[in-house]
Amino acid sequence: MYLLYDAILFLAALFLVPYYLLRGATRGKVRRGLGQRLGLFDSAQTQVLRGRKVIWIHAVSVGETRAAIPLIKALRKAYPDYSLLLTNVTETGHDIARKLPELDLCLFFPFDFSFVIRRVLTKIDPRLIVIVETEIWPNLIRFARQRNIPVVLVNGRISDRSFPRYMFGRRLLGPVLRQFNSLGMQTELDAERILAMGALPEQVVVTGNLKFDLHASLPGKDELDQLREDFCIDKQIPVWVAGSTHAGEEQILVDTYKRLIDQGRRLVLVLVPRHPERCKSVAEMLQAKGLPMVMRSVIDQRSELLRSGEILLVDTVGEMLKLYALADIVFVGGSLRNVGGHNILEGCLLKKPVLFGPHMHNFKEISRLVLEAGGGMMVDDAGDLLNALERLLDHPQERGSMGKRGYGLLSRNAGATERTLELLRAAQG
Repeated sequence: MYLLYDAILFLAALFLVPYYLLRGATRGKVRRGLGQRLGLFDSAQTQVLRGRKVIWIHAVSVGETRAAIPLIKALRKAYPDYSLLLTNVTETGHDIARKLPELDLCLFFPFDFSFVIRRVLTKIDPRLIVIVETEIWPNLIRFARQRNIPVVLVNGRISDRSFPRYMFGRRLLGPVLRQFNSLGMQTELDAERILAMGALPEQVVVTGNLKFDLHASLPGKDELDQLREDFCIDKQIPVWVAGSTHAGEEQILVDTYKRLIDQGRRLVLVLVPRHPERCKSVAEMLQAKGLPMVMRSVIDQRSELLRSGEILLVDTVGEMLKLYALADIVFVGGSLRNVGGHNILEGCLLKKPVLFGPHMHNFKEISRLVLEAGGGMMVDDAGDLLNALERLLDHPQERGSMGKRGYGLLSRNAGATERTLELLRAAQG
């Protein structure tokens, strides 16, 4: 099976690696980390790991990296003498990880070829491997098992979309799952699904969702004033932050924004595409519509405040919580189009009313809880979005109470970090 897996990976790489490099070149972007993805680390990169025990955490992209933050902080406190290494697949995830002070080293995740994984495990020599959410890499898991390195899945989830695909391949997947030391799942449904995929009952533990354990200090008035000054936003103008947006959503959002401005409302829209490399095409769309905008990367050069009707287009990463902090209303993308949604709890964390579309199948349980708590609103289409924004802009008190209810939801569901930490301790014996 593993020979076949390596052969399939090799054939895929023959097409995907050139495509990956060419796609970056056509967008004017230099792709990073190819050497690291082949397990070629220079001595300077791995110097920080030498002579210390290593915990290797893997989080594929931005969402998984942010979800892992509470656990990373807890690991830093629980294992002060260990080196913490985090790997990512995506460049945006890597950029987020590099800003976390608790980490000793951030690298790109190696290709799961047998020869690459053997090389990486020899160089890193981890005492524990922690995989965030549902990343199943057969060779990594197999060779770690051969070296008696515990491998634990944390914050695991099986989405409605992925479950049928996993079940289709469960005869091959089951033996791989059974090589994990433990599988920490977010919900009972996730636990039932991974058992159906071939995991053993003694491996599976429901630990809850790490996203409920996110922490952020709520800004005081002076700090909020400073944030608005940093982003050139007038203290008296309401701010609508639309985060993690995807193709097809920005048009709906900016058309809705224009309708609000045409009504005579004072408002600034902060638009944050999920993938910063899309900002160029989003900017072209805004220009075609005649909508004034400024890029976040050059806002420091601006001497005047953003006017009502202007758009701040965010082409940087790692500032989402700052942007949500200065928002009056938050919309979370990936939900008006059939993407599956993104983490709406970050808005709740900052006590903001959160709007999102109907396509939240990747965050099904979280969106249900937020709606039940009254911490957010689901909008089905552009008309619903306009009505919700009008209502919240006209009723500041409702915005405040909705934000408080969402924040309370986080407090009531906290605790996944400690349960996950116990799972990791048990895996190490």
